[in-house]
Amino acid sequence: MSKRTRRSAPATGAARPTVTVCRGCCCGTPKVPGINHTAQLRDLRRALDGSATVRATDCLDACEHANVMVVQPSAEGRRNGGRPVWLGLVNDPDATTDITAWIKDGGPGLTEPPDILDLYTFRPSRRVRAELHDE
Repeated sequence: MSKRTRRSAPATGAARPTVTVCRGCCCGTPKVPGINHTAQLRDLRRALDGSATVRATDCLDACEHANVMVVQPSAEGRRNGGRPVWLGLVNDPDATTDITAWIKDGGPGLTEPPDILDLYTFRPSRRVRAELHDE
C-alpha cells in the first residue's frame, strides 16, 4: 500500500504541479492522426488553470510514445515522495480528462493516479531522464 494520501489540490499561488506537453517532431503533429493537437493543449491549459502549470516543449525524445506528457509533482508532492510521471500515447480526450482530474486532486506524491493511467505510464531511457534532470 502506498504512503501517499489524498489531499486537496494546491491553492492558487502555491507551488503547483507542472505538466510538460511534448510538441516536437512527432507529438502534436500530423504524424499522430485522429486528434486535434491544438485543442488538446488548449483544453489542458483551461482545465488546469489555477491547479498546475502547463507548458509545451520541443521533442522529449520518446517519439514511440507520442503524444507524451510529463507530470512533475508540486513542491509538497516531491516532499511526499512524488516523482515525475511520464505518460505516453495520450491521444484521446478521455485520457486527457483522466490526467487533469488526477492533477486537480494533487498529482504525484499527493494523490494516487487513477488505475486507467497505468495504460499510459512509461519509463523513458536513462539518457532522456538524465537530460531532463529527473533522476
